Amino acid sequence: MQVLRWSALGFGVFYGAYHQLSLSAADRAKAAQKEWQHKESLIRQAKEQWARDHPSEQPKRSGAKADPKDPNADLNTLLGITDN
Repeated sequence: MQVLRWSALGFGVFYGAYHQLSLSAADRAKAAQKEWQHKESLIRQAKEQWARDHPSEQPKRSGAKADPKDPNADLNTLLGITDN
């Protein structure tokens, strides 16, 4: 009977330690996920703010010809490549 009691006590101690480790690991994972989401939201906010502060410029029209059938057409203009 003593062996059964000591075995149950030992099993309970090891189970408690295992359960505590699994709970703390889950808490750490949840905290890491929350931190990651916070960083993502900060990056998203920074990108939105940058887009508001630096509106995209329209490509400037140059005097280059964009007619593909013209033998003197500018290849960069035909392909949409700009010097910006």
